[in-house]
Amino acid sequence: MTGKNEDLRRNVLNELAWDPTFDATHIGVAADNGVVTLTGHVTTYAEKLAAERAAQRVTGVRGIAEEIEVRPPYAKKTKDDEIAERAVRILQWDVSVPTGRISVKVEKGWVTLSGTVDWDYQRGAAAADIQKLSGVMGLINLIKVQPAVRATDVKHKIEEAFRRNAALDAGEIRVSAVDGTITLSGRVRNWAERNTAERAAWSAPGVTAVEDHLLVG
Repeated sequence: MTGKNEDLRRNVLNELAWDPTFDATHIGVAADNGVVTLTGHVTTYAEKLAAERAAQRVTGVRGIAEEIEVRPPYAKKTKDDEIAERAVRILQWDVSVPTGRISVKVEKGWVTLSGTVDWDYQRGAAAADIQKLSGVMGLINLIKVQPAVRATDVKHKIEEAFRRNAALDAGEIRVSAVDGTITLSGRVRNWAERNTAERAAWSAPGVTAVEDHLLVG
């Protein structure tokens, strides 16, 4: 098992080093039976998320313990009121984010978003906008999805989406729907399949929550 752990650790390090969207110089990796622990520090929250996504792409990764810290360079530290002002402005500029329905709170660099939207892609767009801002140490997304129209055939639509997607083996994925909450269970081959399945579930109208219990491997 030690040899497999070392191979996985090396593969994750190589994937981190290969990704041009962040600097992996100060990121450490440990692997134990498919669970990868990421440590160290990066300069932005966006880099932290990018490092986690890179590790998820590696075959054999079954779980991730993410302990990377965000340490902005001293010259780039930004006051909370400045972050809040820029956050409100970037949300107003984004046409995919509904105007006037999202509130922003900033404390010690951590941004909390709250409010309601009609679709999950709007919730994700708001989070993506904040992740790009310098000075952000972390994000707490409390935005709730409250669709204007409640779908009664969510389960059927998701299963159809799975069958249309060549990247998914729909036969290994089980779907249940209760009042807009979707539960995914079963097994997928890798993290990419797991993420694709979760995105497909969120894209169905009427979905307010997705509980992903899919096993990787």
